[in-house]
Amino acid sequence: MQTPGSIASQNPSARLQSIDLLRGAIMVLMAIDHVRVYSGIPAGGPSAGIFFTRWVTNFCAPGFVFFAGTSALLYGIRLHDNRKLARFLFFRGLLLVLLELTLIRFFWTFNLNFADFMLAGVIWMLGWCMVILAAFVRLRPSVVGIIGLGTILFQQLFHYVPSLLPVGWKPAFGRFWEFIYPADLDSLPGIAILYVLVPWIGVMMAGYGFGKILLLDAAKRRRICLGIGWSAILLFLVAGSLMILLGPVPENPRPFIFRLLNQQKYPASQLFLLMTLGLLIALIPWAEKINGWFSRVLKIFGRVPMLYYLLHILLIHLSALAVNMIRLGNAHQEWYHSAPFSQVPEEQRWGLPLLYLVFILDVILLYFACRWYARYKSGHPGTKWLKYI
Repeated sequence: MQTPGSIASQNPSARLQSIDLLRGAIMVLMAIDHVRVYSGIPAGGPSAGIFFTRWVTNFCAPGFVFFAGTSALLYGIRLHDNRKLARFLFFRGLLLVLLELTLIRFFWTFNLNFADFMLAGVIWMLGWCMVILAAFVRLRPSVVGIIGLGTILFQQLFHYVPSLLPVGWKPAFGRFWEFIYPADLDSLPGIAILYVLVPWIGVMMAGYGFGKILLLDAAKRRRICLGIGWSAILLFLVAGSLMILLGPVPENPRPFIFRLLNQQKYPASQLFLLMTLGLLIALIPWAEKINGWFSRVLKIFGRVPMLYYLLHILLIHLSALAVNMIRLGNAHQEWYHSAPFSQVPEEQRWGLPLLYLVFILDVILLYFACRWYARYKSGHPGTKWLKYI
């Protein structure tokens, strides 16, 4: 089970354009969803425009977590030391958890009453997944990947773990276990759990194992990525369609395509991950070859994803307050005290044209900030703290 020597016995390759480009595209799509949060438009919605505005952002969390695992493997190769990689993942993971509970929470809410509302969001989940991955990096990447796939495939088993305990233990244990996987128990009061750790730790571990594929020669890498990606998409289409056709008909059924694409995200179901990760993996060969100004913009975002994440929440929140002031003469900060669970009255919600206008303007501003930071980071390779943000 142990790698014979260091993982870094592989030849480290140059920075992979496909990872930076796809991760950058994910970051841009993420901004659409978070502008939607502050606009007050509910997820999904009755119209195709609102439905697909939300649906395209479903690729963000899976891609973010999967490529974080892949990047961890590639970084470990450059480090030449699995122990250093484990230490980096452990401390960076704890830093992300701390940021989620402090700075990111404040950017979301501008609410300093921490007893009133806390959020276990995507960065919280990402941080703890890194901490857990740190314990596995001494194993072969293929083994880590198989464990990750098994966690995704059999994730529903985690729901039944609390039922194995004595009845008297369940209340206290449930407050912990609800962070791992929903088990219909009471979680800690005052904290909203948006992202549990399972199956996401499986996604990160699968991404870690997948990193070995990206070290193969271009032709073999392309063939494997297309094979995995299109197989996952086909399996999703077949299994998802059968579940709809053979399952009970809802009272007010939506169009078939809406029902097929509207897969469970919290926690992420197997079909949801097949739908999202399948397409992302199939796009890797294309992302390796694309050129032009737009690809350069996406790669800038992909090189500094953590800075982008921190800044985009703050900027979108400020933009929402400015839009409210212009439209209504009042910033209405009280609507966002528990963001991303915003409380915008229905009559004051934005339309899609305004949502996309704010999104485009904010992404332009974020580009200049991220470009400066990417240049600063590349110009100071010896500065250790830059590796964490």
